[in-house]
Parts: sequence; C-alpha cells; structure tokens
Amino acid sequence: MILVIGGLASGKRSYVRKEFGFGDSDMADGVLDSRPVLFNLQNLVFKAPDSIEALLPSLLLKKVVICNEVGSGVVPVDKAERIAREATGRLCVALAEQAEKVIRLCCGVPAVIKEQ
Repeated sequence: MILVIGGLASGKRSYVRKEFGFGDSDMADGVLDSRPVLFNLQNLVFKAPDSIEALLPSLLLKKVVICNEVGSGVVPVDKAERIAREATGRLCVALAEQAEKVIRLCCGVPAVIKEQ
C-alpha cells in the first residue's frame, strides 16, 4: 500500500493519476469498496473516529490511500472535530508504519518520506 498525504488541493489525486496510472473510476471518495484507491480518508474517519482500528486491515489492502493533512492550523473548538483530527492522525501513523511507500505532496511537488 502507498500512502499519499498533503494539504487540501495540493495535487494528491492528480499525482496518483499521473504516477500510478489510476483513473477516476479506480478511486473511491471516502468510502470503502472494491476500488484500489481511496481518497479523502479523513472524511471516512470523521464519520466514525472510534472505528480506526477496524478500518486499518481494509485500508492495507488498497493500492493507494490518499489523506488530507488535518492536524495543522488552529485547534478546533468543537470536541468531536478534535477527536476526529486526532483519530485521522493516528490512523495515518499506523498506515505509514506498514506502507511500502509514503509520499507527501506540497504544491503538487512530491516528497517521498518513506520507501522500502
């Protein structure tokens, strides 16, 4: 599994299309299904932040998982949003530990931060 992270609108999906050859029909938007690529992982976590341990095995079967970085910036006042942001971060840590490659995009420029 390859984990691709970066800020909102940093070019993550375009990079996955270009670099790995996946099309829009190969990408699931925040839902777990049979498609090889999941993007907007953070949306999936925000729906049920207490279920990240259950999500991990299914996510590890994906070819690519794409997630927005949600831990930067002002800490939300809303407790539920803080919990969801933390859960997203913890899930990304678990994914990165087991990923064969982790790529961070900034302004469309990829930086490989882990490669086995």
